[in-house]
Amino acid sequence: MELASSTPSTRKILFLFLLQFVTAICVFLYVQISSNSRLFACPSEMDKPVTDEGMTKVNILLWTWPFGERFPLDKCYSFFGISGCFLTEDRNWYNRADAVIFHHRDVFNSREQLLLEPRFPTQRWVWYNMESPSNVRNLDKMNNLLNITMSYRQDSDIFTPYGWLVMHKEPQNFSIPAKSKLVSWVVSNWNPASRRVQYYEELKKHIQVDVFGRTTQPLDKDLKHSTISQYKFYLSFENSEHQDYITEKLWDNALLSGTVPVVLGPTRENYERFLPAEAFIHVDDFSSAQELADYLTLLDSDDERYKRYFDWRRNFKVIGEFDWSIYYCKACQYLSQNPSYKTIPSVAKWFV
Repeated sequence: MELASSTPSTRKILFLFLLQFVTAICVFLYVQISSNSRLFACPSEMDKPVTDEGMTKVNILLWTWPFGERFPLDKCYSFFGISGCFLTEDRNWYNRADAVIFHHRDVFNSREQLLLEPRFPTQRWVWYNMESPSNVRNLDKMNNLLNITMSYRQDSDIFTPYGWLVMHKEPQNFSIPAKSKLVSWVVSNWNPASRRVQYYEELKKHIQVDVFGRTTQPLDKDLKHSTISQYKFYLSFENSEHQDYITEKLWDNALLSGTVPVVLGPTRENYERFLPAEAFIHVDDFSSAQELADYLTLLDSDDERYKRYFDWRRNFKVIGEFDWSIYYCKACQYLSQNPSYKTIPSVAKWFV
């Protein structure tokens, strides 16, 4: 009778013990499988839940930090309202990455700087480059490796310009910074054979140009805008002339400083794709450097005519501060909205 009366309790104890044992075995097996195979498993739909914005979650691996510069990787929601972007520089995530972004200047020396591992059929490799064709080498090493282009070129899959304009909802007043000087130029790469240096050498014969940079007057980065803003004109001279290659020399140095850019780069028509015609002065509009100097001198003596170069600012705000986070979040936005797959046989044929 005592054995019979204790049977339910004994059975309960045995049941609980068995349940705990089975649970422990399941947890152990899950941990082992996860640790040994998760990094080698092709991403499944279960690993890519849909976010509350209705966009597919995207895992993006930065193969290198661009130029070694680190930046926050968690800004995509604040920039674009996308909660499904996961960016990492941890290469252990390679086999779970929907895309891998390769910054060209960090991997161009050899294919070995890219990847030796096979790529999953669903994974996309992104070629990222902000240098002009004149300063890019070994594009042939990228043949048949890439799926997506990302650069300052407007015809890139992912367009990442050095700057852009945002239209105000309503016209805004713009205060022109006080001007006490005429022409300035900040240049770090001084190449006597380049067109921009040769043009400057001719221009300075006819007008005063204050030059800042490593080989001339050093200019502290924190003082750049306040210094340039004192000048009526700034020489936004590119180091090479290529389609859409319009860099911080225009957007940051000139426009964010509140001065009138004098540009040397691609054609006027190319510039006008990105900002109003009256926002800049193009060297190609003049037959010689002397003619340009005479025009700048004329504007210097005619305040009303000079101020017309700022009328467009009533309607537009300049975005010109370089931010890596914005560009990588744009990549995530593109990848989440464009799931189709392609292979690029030759980046060089498109880019050069």
